[in-house]
Amino acid sequence: MIFTSLFVGFVVARFALLVQARRIAKLEDVLVGDAPRAWPSVSVVVAARNEAEGITEALGSLLGLDYDAIEVIVVNDRSTDQTADQVRRLAATDKRLRLINVNELPPGWLGKNHALQVGSKAASGEWILFTDADVVFSPHALRRAITFVERERLDHLALLMKAWSRSFIVDAFIGYFALQFLLFVRPWEAKDPLKPHRFVGVGAFNLVRKSALQGVEGLTRIAMRPDDDVKLGKILKQAGFRQDCLTAVEDLSVEWYPSLRACIQGLEKNMFAGTDYRVSLVMVAVIAGLLVTALPVYLLLSLSGALWWAVVLALALEFLVSLVAARRTAKSLACVLVYPITALLFSYISARTTIKNLRDGGIYWRETFYPLSELRKNRV
Repeated sequence: MIFTSLFVGFVVARFALLVQARRIAKLEDVLVGDAPRAWPSVSVVVAARNEAEGITEALGSLLGLDYDAIEVIVVNDRSTDQTADQVRRLAATDKRLRLINVNELPPGWLGKNHALQVGSKAASGEWILFTDADVVFSPHALRRAITFVERERLDHLALLMKAWSRSFIVDAFIGYFALQFLLFVRPWEAKDPLKPHRFVGVGAFNLVRKSALQGVEGLTRIAMRPDDDVKLGKILKQAGFRQDCLTAVEDLSVEWYPSLRACIQGLEKNMFAGTDYRVSLVMVAVIAGLLVTALPVYLLLSLSGALWWAVVLALALEFLVSLVAARRTAKSLACVLVYPITALLFSYISARTTIKNLRDGGIYWRETFYPLSELRKNRV
């Protein structure tokens, strides 16, 4: 009876939370006709390290935005491939694109965070858009975003993009990962000024008013945070700046890890950081995965009568949760059907990453080792 109540209550709570996610508006619904009279200038800052494979397409989409008052600053963070050469070739044909090379990493900084800080210092725009070197934009994405922030008088806007993978299991995992993000972060509450503990940030699209960024001393306070995108949202929100979050699966896309192995290895750098290095929260994530996979199997095999039907109905509700999440993240029904596998995979990656980070005493990111003792000092 206790396990049945635990499972049913857990599923109902998740469903109730996800229903609230309908409050997240869509970027595609923003009417550009509501645009300001004069478009403010925007500086797009891209941190790149060994991104030669995908940076040409990403920069091409940025330079193809239907927005005139724009500059694109690529900060080449100690790349060892042809990243800088590709950016130079593009810059030779478009004066809006600028390359800054970083050859050394100063102490007390993660490479990406330092690159973003360097780029923001060089930016001349009224707004600064932080994005990654593999994100592809639709031509209308920035115009819609600026229309929205100016209309709502925001200081920070994060966009939830369409993330996909050529690997089916990774693509399905993205759907479950996105579901956990929605339930844990609750981005629809970020716009509520009475909830300073609710904030949001997305590395693919963090649009920040330059004056607001200066008001929190740039990225200095989060110099050693692997989850810099979310923590940028935190320091902005808690400083009193207004923020919001929209979905933008029609206007923003990024190819995630190409294989399951790459996904598992890639999340080693920030999965534990996402819990503020708290083992207790990792255990919650692991248990949550077991609650929606192993526990219902046990209950179905051991129960009968009304309790068995209660579990069946709860499973149907959990399936509906995954369907809603799939719709919000542009995932297929096939991804939903392997939901139990991706839930267990999430638990496995959470546990594995934590154990590895604790065993190694830190993380490896962009071919640099950062001690856990230093990372933990930079809590915000």
